[in-house]
Amino acid sequence: MAAVKRLKRVAALQPGFISFKSSAESDDLNSGRRKRVNKNKKKNWNKHSDIQDVEEFLDDVRLQERATGGLVSEKPDDTLFFVDIGEQKKGVQPEVQERKKGKKSNSRPLRIDLILQHDSLVPPPKDVLAHQQPNAKKLRRIAENAEKLAAMGVLPRRQKRLLSRRPATKTSKAKTAANNFPDRPYYDLWGGEAEETADPYYLEQTGKSRVKRPEKLNAKPSILPAVEVIAPGGSYNPDFFSHQALLLEAHEVEVKREKAELRIERQLAVKQEDTATEETVFQEQVEGLVEEEEDEEEEEEDVSIRGGLQQEKKTEKERKRERADKIKSQQKQAARAFTDKKQQLFQLRSIQATLKRREQRTRERVAQRKANQEAEKSMPRRLGRLKFQAQDLEIQLSDEIPGSLRTLKPEGSVLKDRFKSMQKRNMIEPRERAKFKRRHKVKYVEKRAFKEIT
Repeated sequence: MAAVKRLKRVAALQPGFISFKSSAESDDLNSGRRKRVNKNKKKNWNKHSDIQDVEEFLDDVRLQERATGGLVSEKPDDTLFFVDIGEQKKGVQPEVQERKKGKKSNSRPLRIDLILQHDSLVPPPKDVLAHQQPNAKKLRRIAENAEKLAAMGVLPRRQKRLLSRRPATKTSKAKTAANNFPDRPYYDLWGGEAEETADPYYLEQTGKSRVKRPEKLNAKPSILPAVEVIAPGGSYNPDFFSHQALLLEAHEVEVKREKAELRIERQLAVKQEDTATEETVFQEQVEGLVEEEEDEEEEEEDVSIRGGLQQEKKTEKERKRERADKIKSQQKQAARAFTDKKQQLFQLRSIQATLKRREQRTRERVAQRKANQEAEKSMPRRLGRLKFQAQDLEIQLSDEIPGSLRTLKPEGSVLKDRFKSMQKRNMIEPRERAKFKRRHKVKYVEKRAFKEIT
């Protein structure tokens, strides 16, 4: 470190080096005794090392490079000095001045402009932030992908949407005719909706376009008509056979209902074998009081059976024989499978017939499934926890048929009929009347006026 410092001091004190700083500072640099310090230890190196003169010399060199474009001692005299010859007289060389008036003067720039001109050899620092761009890597990758797609002829999604936009049709506003004009067209208030002439993209972005209605909402939940016409036997003066057919239908409904009730009764009925008798009651009471010796005999038999089930250890000869038998059985199975495959070559006709029968069975199942689906469209579905129960048939017996329409008695309820029709057409779920349950008992109190009367 001392050698480097000495070299820098020598370079600064050389007669050829010209410093921008005053001579007083250089004298201070030379004056002063150097302190003698033991530098065998590393902690004294930075503590007692004086590098101020070296830093001042380097700062002076950098200042000269910035201000004058290099060291002053290395520059030629022409760039540092000029000869002052005074002001030029007006009468000297008039011909030359007249000749220069017509042409552009190729004179050198002024001295003040040369002084103000930037002649530093140190390049200006590069502004890194000015060249940076956020997400530059991502944007570069997107641009490369767009170029590849454009080369393949594939357009991006935004450009496709712009191309698919239908241009708005320019319609000239029709002048409204006067009210007293007899040939003006009439406006249909209940007519169809007017066609939208605006741009669909504009309507979509502004929220003025209607949402597309799903196709499922247009489908009816059932194909049944809203009002079902009663059978001909339900007329006030029906035909005999049609009336008997309707009676038979009502009879079948009642028979099914009775069968269901009987089935429930049979399930809830107690079997005669399960009824308690005096003997069974006595056995239940005495159970566990009498000790039987049968249990001890059974335990002895179990011990003897367990002792007899102990297997003896197989010999090596028996194991080899079992292994050989197992290999032979596997070989027989493989040979049997091979022969079966060979025999299948001679069963092509039967296999084809089997495949045809299977395809026919599949077609029949598909047709049956479609028929069931069509039939289910006219049947009520399970929409809630309750099943749909059809309304009772409104029918009169043979002796109850009136002779005329005037003597016909009204039956049923129109409101209940419409309610059941909506349930049958899967518009509402089957419901039952809510059961009202009192939380507190009703308290009866006799009023004072009532007590006075009684």
